[in-house]
Amino acid sequence: MNTAHDHRRLGRELDLFDTDPLMGAGLPYWLPDGAIVRHTLEEYVREAERRAGYRHVYSPVLGKRELYEISGHWDHYNEDMFPPMELGAEQVLLRPSLCPHHALIYRSRSHSYRELPLRMAELGGMYRSELSGVLGGLTRVRAITLNDAHIFCTLEQAVAEARSALELIGRAYADLGIRAARYRLSLPGEGGKYVADPELWRRATALLKEVLDGSGIDYEAAEGEAAFYGPKIDVQIADPAGREATLSTVQIDFHQPERFDLHYIGADGAKHRPVMVHRSIIGSVERAVAHLLEAHGGAFPPWLAPVQLAILPVGDEQADHAHALARQAHDLGLRAEVADPAEGTLAARVRAARLVPYQAVIGGREAAAGLVAPRLRDGRRPEPLPAAELLRRVGDRVAARGTVLWDQS
Repeated sequence: MNTAHDHRRLGRELDLFDTDPLMGAGLPYWLPDGAIVRHTLEEYVREAERRAGYRHVYSPVLGKRELYEISGHWDHYNEDMFPPMELGAEQVLLRPSLCPHHALIYRSRSHSYRELPLRMAELGGMYRSELSGVLGGLTRVRAITLNDAHIFCTLEQAVAEARSALELIGRAYADLGIRAARYRLSLPGEGGKYVADPELWRRATALLKEVLDGSGIDYEAAEGEAAFYGPKIDVQIADPAGREATLSTVQIDFHQPERFDLHYIGADGAKHRPVMVHRSIIGSVERAVAHLLEAHGGAFPPWLAPVQLAILPVGDEQADHAHALARQAHDLGLRAEVADPAEGTLAARVRAARLVPYQAVIGGREAAAGLVAPRLRDGRRPEPLPAAELLRRVGDRVAARGTVLWDQS
């Protein structure tokens, strides 16, 4: 692998995240610039989900052992869970997934068919007892922040909801400047890892095939890659060395609605069992940031970059102009920093800010005329323009998301 694009090296070089032995393996912490990237990504996902009709919830990271016995995690997944903690006469566990909690939230209120589909989303913590030998950077961690959602719907709505989830994933990948390496239909393998219900597997697999075929997506079936309770569509990504990992998923689940006795009241006044569609647009925040680092070599899309505008006064005489421009940028919601002349020559400061999408150089002539000289990360140097115009152009590109640096208009 090209170590220049190794997210672990880039993360430390760019002061995004780090680890400490006292916190433990697989438990990275986020530094201020990394926290900006993470927060911006999380807010993007929340807004995309809100526009798509999702309602957001918060749920605890702990649950009683009985909860995971009902969901099936204790029987089929306990080797990947942290050991139970004794709490009086009860045992509680760090949750390995969010779906049991969302099933309980759904169950806590009665629902009519008129409310469906009910789309419930959360950026929530979950925990996996990964062996130390497989931990690495942000890609395999023990504390995970998952972009998770569960759609409770009728059987007739399930295919459309799963297809809409795939469309959300596609739009997010375009905005993030990443691409899927391939799509995988993940099916069960042999052994006791999977729920023993052939009809459940047949029905769910048929629906996911309908989703994929109707979306015109090429995919490959892979046995032994399913969740223990049902098949799933995995959106695979690849690092610069070609190693694959799963980032986003879509699942159709008949198992947990049955286990938690979920129902809704139909038009006929009788109780009916909903279908549970699981989906994650960007998977875990940790793995998403790792992939973004490697895919872009640390040069994040403008809207996601921790610093969006580096302002470089040529000399001390332009420092006041530079700081005034930074204040204007901050007032517009842009992330700007001034690289003062005391930090080195102009050339050195330009090199230090090479991953920042936009640079604004202010020399004597620019300051006198109320102009700035833009430099783009890709090497282009547009003509000097008024400071307000630069901020407008940068603000427009940030608001538009995507990876385009500069509009010609």
